[in-house]
Amino acid sequence: MRATKQIKNVVITLLLISSLAWGNPRGGTALLPFVSVGVEEPVLYSAETLLRHELTGAPTIKLISEESTRQVVGETICAEAPCAMELGKQLQADQVIIGKMVALGEKLIIEYMLIDVQSQEILLLDKATASFVEDLDVVIKRVASSIISQKSLEKTAEVGLITEKETETPRRRSMRKFTSYSFGYLYPQNGYDDRNRSFTMDLRFGAEIEDYEIGLLLGVRKGFAVNIFGARLLSKTDFSPYIGGAFGFHWVNHDYFDNGYFDENGRYIPGEEKRKDGFEFTANTGVRAFRTYNFQLLLNLGYSMTFNDFDDRAVLFTIGIIR
Repeated sequence: MRATKQIKNVVITLLLISSLAWGNPRGGTALLPFVSVGVEEPVLYSAETLLRHELTGAPTIKLISEESTRQVVGETICAEAPCAMELGKQLQADQVIIGKMVALGEKLIIEYMLIDVQSQEILLLDKATASFVEDLDVVIKRVASSIISQKSLEKTAEVGLITEKETETPRRRSMRKFTSYSFGYLYPQNGYDDRNRSFTMDLRFGAEIEDYEIGLLLGVRKGFAVNIFGARLLSKTDFSPYIGGAFGFHWVNHDYFDNGYFDENGRYIPGEEKRKDGFEFTANTGVRAFRTYNFQLLLNLGYSMTFNDFDDRAVLFTIGIIR
């Protein structure tokens, strides 16, 4: 009789333990209440509710109920990993999701974090931007997809779930564009049919980036030249020396005969035709005057080498304006 009573007590105890275990299952993922930074309460709660709805339908996530979560959290405001881990332990959760919403004008920035409670490891840390409240639905779906897959928000893009922020044209650092016109003389040092000098004219399209300039040069130099140029500007004042160079292609107009000859039988033997064009390298130095103005004076001194059969080399001196 006593043995029967003891067995009955053990069965009742096991049933009680079992009912408690089913009523408060261990494990799962806890979504803590969102923290607001300048965001109205209805918008904050709407975002949290939307995220909870998206995560509830995920087969890989067992979400702890909102009621159980709020009972443990109470009035605690948690937006950092240490407190999230502590609350996760109290909720007997495997993972914890915390989120913060920041208002920036009409924009809403959502920062979120997925934490493994047991290992105390941050599995995911990212942020999303809603350009306005109406964009919040799409943004929350992307946040949910990011959490479920444990991938960054950028890697969860798909047709129909592109946020307004992602459609914006990326901004770039600006540069000052300019055009310059120069003219002067080319003084041959080798080749160029042994001419003393010839008129030259340059047209440059470039951009100034802090202390550097880069661009495209079109030149008329006893022929036609196309170069890419660059220079280092040595001063930010109105009188700015510079050093630089250019590399490109130069077709040189040569007035020459082919150096043919007549043999002993009086037959004309033509000479070998020489290549007039070739790659060109130029070293430059000079001064940009009135650099702080939008209308500048340019003085340039260069030495160019054209790699053709004539081995054309010359000193270039030009003066011009920059606009």
